[in-house]
Amino acid sequence: MKTLLTEDQLRDGVQRLAKEIVEFYEGRPLTIVGILTGSVVVLADLIRELNMPLRVGVVQARSYHGATTERGELIINADLMPDIKDRDVLLVDDIFDTGHTLVEVVAKMRELQPRSVRSLVLFRKEGRQQVQHEPDFVGFRIPDEFVVGYGLDYEDAYRHLRYLASLEEAEITNHLLEGESGGR
Repeated sequence: MKTLLTEDQLRDGVQRLAKEIVEFYEGRPLTIVGILTGSVVVLADLIRELNMPLRVGVVQARSYHGATTERGELIINADLMPDIKDRDVLLVDDIFDTGHTLVEVVAKMRELQPRSVRSLVLFRKEGRQQVQHEPDFVGFRIPDEFVVGYGLDYEDAYRHLRYLASLEEAEITNHLLEGESGGR
């Protein structure tokens, strides 16, 4: 694996995003909604940096299933989310790739009549966007590579890494072969 962003760079990026959020909302209460599962790490690190009135919830949105890298139908489960009517909402996601997931989750949130809905992504992958939407807050712009770590996974592996790495094609193939033979 090739390291794209170190643990220190990620920590600095989250702290910068927190400052931007505090300045933007000027102390107004904020409801932060993390998009599961990839946002768990950035969500936890981000809320610890925010010195403002907060409510936190999560929504599950999945469009990639199993080993595929092809987008499928988006499934949204908002059962774990607080009431957002008349509230300022910040959606937090790990990565902005094609943008379809974020656009659909923003549309779903707007149906629930918040005061405002804005979005934050830790990583914005260059060259993959297929929608007209841009996230309101972006931590890092990254190359169009298959990335893992800091919440991002490949078949539920690598989320625990404290850094962001790029998987090479051979590593993906080896991972698939190991999975078929029952492990290492």
